[in-house]
Amino acid sequence: MARLSTRHSYDMTSGPLLPQLFQFSLPLIASSLLQLLYNAADVAVVGQFSGAEALAAVGSTGSLINLLVNLFIGLSLGGNVIIAHAHGAGDHQGIRKAVHTTISLALISGVAVMILGVLASRPLLHLMGSPDDVIDLASLYMTIYFLGMPANMLYNFGAGILRAVGDTRRPLLYLAVSGLVNVALNLLLVIVFRMGVAGVAIATVVSQIMSAAFVIIYLIRTEGFIHLDLRSLRIDRHYMLQILRVGLPAGIQSMLFNISNVLIQSSVNAQGSTVMAGNAAGANIEGFVYVIMNAFAQAALTFSSANRGARQYARVRRVLLVSLGTVAVLGLAVGLTVLSLGEKLLAIYNTDPNVIQMGMVRMSIILPTYFICGLMDVTASQMRGVGYSILPMIVSLTGACLFRIIWIATVFAANPAMPILYISYPISWTLTFLAHLGCYLFAALPKLRKQGLEQA
Repeated sequence: MARLSTRHSYDMTSGPLLPQLFQFSLPLIASSLLQLLYNAADVAVVGQFSGAEALAAVGSTGSLINLLVNLFIGLSLGGNVIIAHAHGAGDHQGIRKAVHTTISLALISGVAVMILGVLASRPLLHLMGSPDDVIDLASLYMTIYFLGMPANMLYNFGAGILRAVGDTRRPLLYLAVSGLVNVALNLLLVIVFRMGVAGVAIATVVSQIMSAAFVIIYLIRTEGFIHLDLRSLRIDRHYMLQILRVGLPAGIQSMLFNISNVLIQSSVNAQGSTVMAGNAAGANIEGFVYVIMNAFAQAALTFSSANRGARQYARVRRVLLVSLGTVAVLGLAVGLTVLSLGEKLLAIYNTDPNVIQMGMVRMSIILPTYFICGLMDVTASQMRGVGYSILPMIVSLTGACLFRIIWIATVFAANPAMPILYISYPISWTLTFLAHLGCYLFAALPKLRKQGLEQA
């Protein structure tokens, strides 16, 4: 049996905070980048070797896939918070029960979203107004993609368990191997076997199965409090309710958040396959900037939850300040750097000048302001880490989802130009960040101060 190495699981409740946040986040950034390479490789390969319609088909499915998947991914977030809290409190028996409950929920979630995705993909694509030259390919891609959902969920929930105890390196290693397989299979199935959209979907599913197998095998082989015993797989009612209390609002928020993204994608679809292709390529490139900021948001969640479990309330407050400063600097610097390389990066996906032009329209608005999205995510994650689940959900749905729906129905309807559509992103991020920050300052922070005084 493998042992839970102290090199990969460390104390998040003491020591210099900034180096620890980077130590936690850097492998997480690399892991997220590799996950993005799954879709990026799909988009780039079909864009270069199967044409703009195939690029539009694969690229236009992202918001719809997220709409169907993110409710369940929220549950993995709940497992992360509960296990991190128990880890900070030294409750090893609680961790064992939470681990087995989390993996059980992963299996149930994977099967449920697989069935839902296979049945609902084509009808939802119709509702989104996918053009006739795109919808068949998009439907094929999504059907194959959703067949891999049980593996996708097992990896995400299992990796969440490792991250909750401070281990972000093993998920990186597992994704590095499966990511290389994904890229190799993409090239083989699309270029050699001419399988097009089906080929990239199959490559993604195979890679997801590999990464899930790596995580589950490690959890089975490791000793200690995160050891997974398949014979003990069951749902503990107490820990399931705790996971649902944190994860369900986060999942509902993410799912409903994507309704606005689906509406935006529908507005893009109405402009034709060239605009769809440029939007898809631009959004894919932006994702590489987002994961840098999102890693620190996940670090804020895990560190604040662990320190709350250890009753280190002053350190909980410092987590937010350090995370916000880091995200602001990195988000702005990386966003502007990527924008300066925009045309060259877009050409990797498709060399059509019209596609590149439409991609630059999106990126020139999103990338300089993307750091605000990072500030929003860090503050919301901090709120969840200190025990608030419903409040950040309400704020996010109102400040981002509802605002964008109103924007599309009013401002964009009156002036249906793509820059008008894209500018709704930074405006909604700003409003939502300010609302989250207000909730933290006037609700969460006074409660933390009171708990600190009572502990003292």
